[in-house]
Amino acid sequence: MRWEGNRESSNVEDVRGSGGGGFPIGGGGLSIGAVVIALVGGAIFGINPLTILSMLSGGGAPTAQQAPAHPPPADDRGAKFVSVVLADTEDVWGKLFQAGGAQYHQPKLVLFRGAVGTACGTGQSAMGPFYCPADKKVYIDLNFYDTLKTRLGAPGEFAQAYVIAHEVGHHVQDELGITRKAEQARSRMNPAQANAVSVRVELQADCFAGVWTHHSQQGKKWLDPGDIESAMNAAAKIGDDALQKNAGRAVVPESFTHGSSAQRQKWFQTGYQTGSVKACDTFASRDL
Repeated sequence: MRWEGNRESSNVEDVRGSGGGGFPIGGGGLSIGAVVIALVGGAIFGINPLTILSMLSGGGAPTAQQAPAHPPPADDRGAKFVSVVLADTEDVWGKLFQAGGAQYHQPKLVLFRGAVGTACGTGQSAMGPFYCPADKKVYIDLNFYDTLKTRLGAPGEFAQAYVIAHEVGHHVQDELGITRKAEQARSRMNPAQANAVSVRVELQADCFAGVWTHHSQQGKKWLDPGDIESAMNAAAKIGDDALQKNAGRAVVPESFTHGSSAQRQKWFQTGYQTGSVKACDTFASRDL
């Protein structure tokens, strides 16, 4: 992925404190094992993964101790990478919304370490990157990229870009009013039905990541051979069935909240091949 030298977004906030740079390894937060426990525990027992992670870590860091937000250091390669990717999502989604007669409100992206206070509660680095609709911000601990590469077996810069594009996809859902409708529907359902809605939400975010990839590549031609395959591999590695297998548990489709590896790959490909937001209507699809 030839990303260097492209525009960087001004919507990146760094709350990692002093020092740091690049893609840090071995920082604060929980292990990938804790992530799996939280995801599987949440799926099986209906417990919010945030709650499980908080218990495993002894509680999140108090918001009062959070470092003030500021732009990331100019020589921080990891921050520069996410800034470039975020900038391109701004360009692509801004044009797509404009073409549809609407205005795209750009999200902020927050760099943090370990734990972070959000309008959705305390976020943990072990959760991986996440989007909070209450403050319209994407949160990421760059240590996750090391986990993605070395522990989940999904290397490659475009695999990292796909992760950001997926979270921005949740912001697009929020902009379109999909998030609110989905949460309202989930509140009236039993756990299994609510999980099924969550799967459709997540698969649509994967499809939106594919839509961004389609238009981004058309405009920049910055992807190298193998980049799409690296994103597809990342989608496979973070499928619910793959996570449950890695946790040494039986695969329970009724407990899925993000979709299987095959489903995540399928919907990313749908967005990438069509470049169409309408093609990403996972809620109307009988066959996920």
